[in-house]
Formats: sequence, C-alpha cells, structure tokens
Amino acid sequence: MHELKTAVFGLLVAAMAVAEAADEGAIKNLTGFVDANRQLALETSLVESLSATELDAWSKRLSAHAHHAGSPYGRENVRFIAELFRSWGYDVVIEAFDILLPVPKERELVLEGPRGYRATLIEDVLEEDASSAERDEVLPPYNAFSKDGNVRGELVFVNYGIPEDYEMLERYGIDVTGKIVIAKYGKSWRGIKPKLAAEHGAIGAIIYSDPADDGYIQGDVYPDGPFKNDSGVQRGSVMDMPLYPGDVLTPGEPAIKGTRRLKVTAAPTISKIPVLPISYRDALPLLKALGGEVVPAGWSGALPITYHIGPGPARVKLRLVFDWQRITIENVIARLEGAIYPDEWVIRGNHHDGWNHGASDPVSGLVALLGEAKGVGMLAAEGARPARTVIYAAWDAEEPGLIGSTEWVEKYRRELDDKAVTYLNTDGNGRGFVFIGGSHTLEGFFNEVMASVTDPQTMVSLAERRRAMLSVTGDEKQRKELENREDLRIAPLGSGSDYTPFLQHLGIASANFGFGGESSHGSYHTLYDTYQHYTRFRDPGFAYAVTLAELTGRTTLRMANARVLPFRFGGLADSLELYLTELEALAQTQRDEAKRNNRLLEENSYGLALDATKSLGAPKALPKVPFFNFAPLKNALAEIEESATALDKALDGGNLDDVDLTVLNRHLYQSERKLTSSEGLPGRDWYRHQVYAPGFYTGYGVKTLPRVREAIEAKLYDEVDHQIAVTAGVLEGFAEHLEATRALIP
Repeated sequence: MHELKTAVFGLLVAAMAVAEAADEGAIKNLTGFVDANRQLALETSLVESLSATELDAWSKRLSAHAHHAGSPYGRENVRFIAELFRSWGYDVVIEAFDILLPVPKERELVLEGPRGYRATLIEDVLEEDASSAERDEVLPPYNAFSKDGNVRGELVFVNYGIPEDYEMLERYGIDVTGKIVIAKYGKSWRGIKPKLAAEHGAIGAIIYSDPADDGYIQGDVYPDGPFKNDSGVQRGSVMDMPLYPGDVLTPGEPAIKGTRRLKVTAAPTISKIPVLPISYRDALPLLKALGGEVVPAGWSGALPITYHIGPGPARVKLRLVFDWQRITIENVIARLEGAIYPDEWVIRGNHHDGWNHGASDPVSGLVALLGEAKGVGMLAAEGARPARTVIYAAWDAEEPGLIGSTEWVEKYRRELDDKAVTYLNTDGNGRGFVFIGGSHTLEGFFNEVMASVTDPQTMVSLAERRRAMLSVTGDEKQRKELENREDLRIAPLGSGSDYTPFLQHLGIASANFGFGGESSHGSYHTLYDTYQHYTRFRDPGFAYAVTLAELTGRTTLRMANARVLPFRFGGLADSLELYLTELEALAQTQRDEAKRNNRLLEENSYGLALDATKSLGAPKALPKVPFFNFAPLKNALAEIEESATALDKALDGGNLDDVDLTVLNRHLYQSERKLTSSEGLPGRDWYRHQVYAPGFYTGYGVKTLPRVREAIEAKLYDEVDHQIAVTAGVLEGFAEHLEATRALIP
C-alpha cells in the first residue's frame, strides 16, 4: 500500500509540474469586467485580511460546547455571530422561526434471543479529548424524525438497505414484513434506509457504521487516528427530505405565526417506523446472533464474524420515546447594501447548528464565511462597497432537515425570485482537493475563480491541482475530458445542505464549495466532532479554511461587482448532452439486462443449465423494456446549444456599450428560473428544478433530468414518454429565454 501511495504521489507531482507551467499567466481577464485590475486589487486586499489565527480562535469559541438547534450554546453563538457582523458594518437581523424538533426521552435496544444483550447506546469519554466528557447539552445518538415505537421482531440484515439490496433479498425469498432490519450506513442518505424498510413491511430499523466503511479498516481510530472508534455513532435526520425539506408541519410555507400546521401524525416526512443509529460495538452482538443464509458477495463487512442475512434466530426489542417539542430557531442575516444595484442580491450562507460540538460540521465552513465577510466589510468601510447587495446568512437547524434556510426561502420567496442573483454555500470543510458543485450556467465562472486561487500545499492553482488529480486517479471518461474540454466539469447538486431551497425550489443559480480528499471524515455527526479532533486531523493550522475563504471571497466579490454577470451557457448545454446520453445508456442497459435475465429464466424452465447459486440468488422475470422516444429532448437540446453558442459569443465579443445592463443582467440571473416548473416533480411538487433534484431513493445523490431518469429506474415505462415531453417543454422555454437575452445585445 505504501508503494502504491508513493507511486501515485509521484505521478501527481509530475502532473502538477506540467500544470503549473500551463497555469502561468492564465488569468489575464475577468469575465464581466472591463478593467480587471481594480477588481483583482480588491481581492488581494481581501486575501491579505484573512488570518488563520483568527479563524482558529473563532472555531475554538464556536465549538466549545454542543450547539444543536434550540440549545443554550446555540443561542449564544447566534449572538456572537451577529455581533461580529455588526462590528464589520453589516445591517443584521436575527430571523426566528417556530419549528417542530423531536429529541429523545427514552432509547432501548435489546437482543432478546437466542442470547441476551442490551445495547449501551453511548459513546466513550476519552482522556485525550476533554470535550467528549461534556454530557449536559450533548444530544445522545438518535435519528431526528424517527417516529416513536415499541416493537419486537426477528432481525434481518439488509446490507446498505438500498433498492438493489431488497431486490437481492427477494431473490433469496426473504420478506422483511413484520421484521426489524439492520443496515449499514453508506451508499445512500440515511433517511432512505427506514423509508425503504417501511415500504417493504419492516416494523423497525437499526443503522450502524461498519468498520469496513468507517472504522479500523480505514486506519487508526480516534483518539490515535481520525477514524470512527467502536463506540462512535453517526447521528442524523431521517426526515423524508426527497418529499420536501424544512419544518415538517408547514410544507411550502414559513413556520411563523399564522401559518396553518399539519398534525404531527399527518406529517408525511416523519419516518413511518422507529429507527435508531448504533455503534459497531453494539451492532456486533446483533449480527453475530443472526442465522440463515450467508450473505451474498459484496455484503460482508469487517467485523470478526461470518455475516448472515437472517431472519432470526436473533430477536430484538426496539423502544423509542421522543419529546415532540416546538422550538425557536434563529438565522443570522447580515446585509451590506449594494452601491449601484441594491436590488440585485448575492447571497452567501453556511449553517451554524451542529449535532454536538460541530467543529468540522459546520464550524469549519462557518469560520471561512466569517473571515470572508470581515474582508468584504473592511473593503466597504474603506470606500469599496460592492456594486450589488451582499447578504451573509448563518442558518439554524440545517442538520435536522435544512430547516432554517428553507423557512427563510419560503418566507421571502417572491422577493428572492425577483432579486436573488445567486446563492453560494459552504458547509463542513477539510483539506486536499477543491470540490465545486452547482449550476452549470456558472461553470466557466467557477473555473476562472479556481484558477485564481493557489493551493496552500502544492502552490499551484486549485484548478490545476484538481486537473492533475483527475489525470492520475480519474476514469477514462474524465481523463478524456481533460484533453478535450477547456473547463473542469463541476458536479450537479442533489441535496444535503442549504443550497437546496434556493436551487431546487426557486431556481436560483447556486453552488456548494469545499475541500477534501486528504482528511478523514470519521468524526462525522459523532461525539468526537470536536476542536481537538479537527485541529489534529482535518485541517491543522486552518490553511484550507483560509483557502476556502479566499475562494468564496473572490467568488462573492466578482459576482457582486461584475459589470455584466458571468453567466455563460455552453457548459450547461454540454452537460445536458451528457445527461441525455446517460439516459439513453440507462434504458439500453435495462433492456439488455431484461433480455439476458429472461433468456436464462426460460432456459432454466426447460431444464437447461442454470446454476442459481446462493451467491446470485434465483432470477425472476423482468418486464420488457420498450424503445423510448428521446427525439423531443434531442430537439430541445439542439435549440439550447444553438442559442447558448450565440449568446455566449455575444456576451464575450459583442458591443455592450449601448445595452441596458440592468435589463441584460436580470435576463442572465433569471435564466436558471426557466429550468423550473411550477408543477414540480411527480409526487413531490416542492422540487421544481427539472435538471437537478435529489433522488427519491438516494436522498443526497443527484438525479439529473429527474422526471425521465427516475421513471426509467423505477421501471414505470408507460410514463417515460410523457416525462420526456414535459422535460423537453421546459428546455424549449429555456432556449427561448436565451434567444430573448441574445436579442438585447446589438
């Protein structure tokens, strides 16, 4: 392993040497600026104002105690953050919402047979980390928005508890109806696991982190190393956010006085069965007691047992009682009015609530936001107020379900629809390679900013370090793109942080920024997400916190000051072409699998050789996959490509002196709205974006062109052509908007 890492590092260094030479002088002009020199001077001043020592001090202060939504220290942090913003010249309001947030009163998990074991459900106090001794305000391990329950049943191991796992169980003839399932964390967002379990008839769910994915197989465990020790438990929400995020009782409306609320029993996003997260120490006796078939290939973890599926003979009791309390949450909203375009808003956010101490999630991103905001405020105080209004937001209750940001967006939806130019998000941060996901209408702009920022470890630009990494570790398609595509492709966004209401509900062009790849996330949502853990293993010296502040600070300032907003559309057209190609490949893959499966089944029915081994299970007949009419999507995409090419050319080379820039810029930032539909997605109308959405059965993971993709994946073949037509109609409307924008330029 050491030799492999050394070889990869050597290749990476060589690739960066080439990249550094190519990057020299890369930034000569800035998109949207006539004279880049003044803007670059402002950015230099902002960068010089950033202090790792200051970010370190803020991190230590903000993560000193547990600060989950509604907690006493969370309220202290709100006042501390608000006062910082005021001291930097911002107009500050603390925006409150009244939400439902259950916290556990009683938790019990007992293995009742064939031998007894009572789960401890606690995390160890470590001498090496004094913060782990704090108990008064710390939330115990639990899953928010699990329902109450007192259930008994046989145990069934369901691997990661994702759709293909239940397909495999069906092939084994195993039904989880009336059973309690135990699933590994990973492969999907945690809320999908009890959702699928309930749909298959289970009466309870248990989730644990297997050391193969998150523990001693990865490396030394905390406190000796960064990885999850055997008592660590990942907390987290299991709210059914693919339906809608935010307060579960006020879907689509702000949780304020006068809003009609659902009854708790009628809230569709509360889990249908009780669910509890546990450590792999507590999981071991349960899994060891399982009998039945040995698990199929790929299902085993790293615990010192032979993994069996069950059901039984292990029988467990799961009892959960929650306090379904209404609490007040508080967003800090800091506003710096624009000098020229006060009614065009650049919004920058990071949440402030954590599951416990939250040094990594969210404080590592929050301190970067604070450093950036201080620098922007300093420039304004010196006479360089941004042209557009800049709004900084520290959101509350992100962890239980993106609640603070969603309620704010729902409250101000009309004003945001009118004025919001973009939303820029950060969350937890690490070190290593830059990650940007977001709207492809801003892909070229983000590439330009990445090329402006130097990586603190390698001293080449962030763009070139990422390019070098992909040239070494990327797959064949990624390496080919490096040769043939000028810009690095940014990732499409699913869900999992506060960009969701802005992008997928209102259609505001958005992005999420962070660093990772060279730091473990083993403390995620555990008792050990502490200042001690973070400063030892995540980002010692806060070098990448400073770099994140520089990256997002340059992004915010350029977006706020650009004469012409840096929206360009060729990158989106290219990505849409990729997504359409993926849809066609998905349909063909399902077609081939159905043919192969049904042929084998037919051969077996005639007594021919088919070894339905235990590792494969027994096949079943699959529905025939028809050929779909993708022509409407292809025609719409052709219109977008033509319109995007013409508009980008006009923006980059046209004469804009006689153009009403207020009208042009409004057309540019309103473009993302044209990718939404007021009717939303099938079965979940809160999600309106027709290009990006969290998957109905992935949660965080993105589904692009979601209407069509999910209809094919769910084998709803009779609906596919209709969903193609609806999506194509939205894309045609987007192309018309690009044409109208092009017509504004002589």
